Amino acid sequence: MSLLAWTVLIVYTAALSFVTLYCLVQFNLLYHYKKTNRGATTPSARLRFAALQEQPQPLPAEGPTDWPGEEALPFVTVQLPIYNERYVVERLIDRIAAFDYPRDRFEIHVLDDSTDDTREIVARKVAEYRTRGFQIEQIFRPGRQGFKAGALRDATPRARGEFIAIFDADFLPEPDFLRRTVPYFQDERVGVVQTRWEHLNENYSLITRLQALQLNVHFTVEQAGRMAGNLLLQFNGTAGIWRKATIEEAGGWQADTLTEDLDLSIRAQLKGWKIHYLEAVGSPAELPAEMNSFKSQQFRWMKGGAETAKKMLPTVWRSQLRLGQKIHTTFHLLGSTVFVFVFVLGVFSVPLLFLLNELLAFGLTKDIFAGFLIGLLSIIAVYYVGNVQTGLYRQEPTWRTALKFLFLFPLFLALSMGLSLHNSMAVLQGYLGRKTAFVRTPKFNILSLKDSFRKNTYLNHRLSWITLLEGLLALYFLGGVLGGLYLQNTTFIVFHFLLCIGYGAIFYFTVRHLSLK
Repeated sequence: MSLLAWTVLIVYTAALSFVTLYCLVQFNLLYHYKKTNRGATTPSARLRFAALQEQPQPLPAEGPTDWPGEEALPFVTVQLPIYNERYVVERLIDRIAAFDYPRDRFEIHVLDDSTDDTREIVARKVAEYRTRGFQIEQIFRPGRQGFKAGALRDATPRARGEFIAIFDADFLPEPDFLRRTVPYFQDERVGVVQTRWEHLNENYSLITRLQALQLNVHFTVEQAGRMAGNLLLQFNGTAGIWRKATIEEAGGWQADTLTEDLDLSIRAQLKGWKIHYLEAVGSPAELPAEMNSFKSQQFRWMKGGAETAKKMLPTVWRSQLRLGQKIHTTFHLLGSTVFVFVFVLGVFSVPLLFLLNELLAFGLTKDIFAGFLIGLLSIIAVYYVGNVQTGLYRQEPTWRTALKFLFLFPLFLALSMGLSLHNSMAVLQGYLGRKTAFVRTPKFNILSLKDSFRKNTYLNHRLSWITLLEGLLALYFLGGVLGGLYLQNTTFIVFHFLLCIGYGAIFYFTVRHLSLK
């Protein structure tokens, strides 16, 4: 067998092994999730379980069990870090002001780094609510140093609250958010309470539906599974509340990664603090409605994930965590890195197709990769549970949700694989230490099919070289499909078809949304 065939086989198998191992770790989270939710497999049972889960756990006898009255409720600072959010900032401030927490027990800090007319919009809102007796302030900085992490870092000393709630501009928390989260801090070990993201515009387009498919898994199987398995969780940057002392003891917000939320989460838990995840409490938010905004969000998450992995993995392995916690935390931090292996897997599968006959002549069999199907089956199970069995969050029958899943999941796989080039570039930049700006994901107040992001000021109109490569890769994998048909070898035909669809869709929607004016 030639050196080329050996090389292609080894690289492909190594990438496939890592992806499979990652899927099995996800399946282990599913095990913890199902073990905790044992017997609660129907929507009605899940509702009952969620209601029980929402109740704060009893404290030891020497600790307080509740706050005796409104006057004894702890003071909370609500921080709203924003940057150029003219379309959504008013509704955000209105929703925070609607909290049913006593008005004299919380303050609102709008951390405004805006450079457009968002500043004037916020100023009017702040003045309006001040006249109505709210403790609200618009906070400026001389520059945008450190981006969101810098804004949170600079504002922390100004927070009078014992607890700090944080919301991004596109979130619309429910009025009872503070009443349903603050009680968990009666446990003095709890440093963070994170709530589940809901989606205001999930049904707006295929792009938003596929995003929701992934986020639903993170905010069910992953977050709740990690808590059930006594593993390290994460604060998701918004829709959660911190104990101020936890932020300070863990070293504060740091701007050396683009995922300051994940970074601080790990540092806080290594200090002994707990993150409590509330699956039963939803915080609605707007999903990116157009491809370029979605890709900018993905780039920030993927690059920041790599930066945080590079920064924190040595500390994790030197810590006193259990071996299982270290392994799960490693794969958690390497979540963005899996896209590099997916990209390599796809690229090397095409030459492997044409080298298979040479490999078979050497004695290898066609079912050499059959054992790796366990990874695919694992991830199907994870996504089915996260999107169908947790259907209590949707007002439709389970059978209809299951049919939608059967249609959407293959498209989700295609889109995820189609993003692998874009996300791999972000990951590599993160590991190489290349510094880039925090490119926030613009939100356009897209809530229904009647809304449109056309002619929006924040739309990106630049075509990048990565987009051109995505178009070429769609043709490359189309060649793989045609090559399989020509050779009468269907080993990779479904894989190559999904890759062709995925890269083609990413290219098409990127170019189409760039041209909107």
